[in-house]
Amino acid sequence: MGISAMPATLGMAFVWDAPTTGSFWMKDTLIPLSIAFVDADGRVVTIREMTPCVADPCTQYEASAPYVMAVEANAGWYDEHGIVVGDRAVLREAGCV
Repeated sequence: MGISAMPATLGMAFVWDAPTTGSFWMKDTLIPLSIAFVDADGRVVTIREMTPCVADPCTQYEASAPYVMAVEANAGWYDEHGIVVGDRAVLREAGCV
C-alpha cells in the first residue's frame, strides 16, 4: 500500500498455518498487482489480476479453493512467466534486498 512502483524481481508472500478462504482487496494500493493463491499441496489454485482502489467499497479478490499462501507480484507477472493454475509453487527465503 502507498507505493508507486515495485521492482520486477520483488513481491510479497502471505503464509498461513492452515488453509483459509479469506479474500484480498486493493484499498489504498496505487499499482496494479497479480496474486497467486497456493494450496496446502503447493499447487497454484487461482491467479487474479487486481486493480488499485482508493474508495470503498473495493473489489474483493478470492481464491477458487482454500489456500495456505498468497503471493502478490506486479500486474501480469504470472502470465509473463508462463505460470498457470496447477503449477507447483515453493516459497524460498531470499537474501536481503
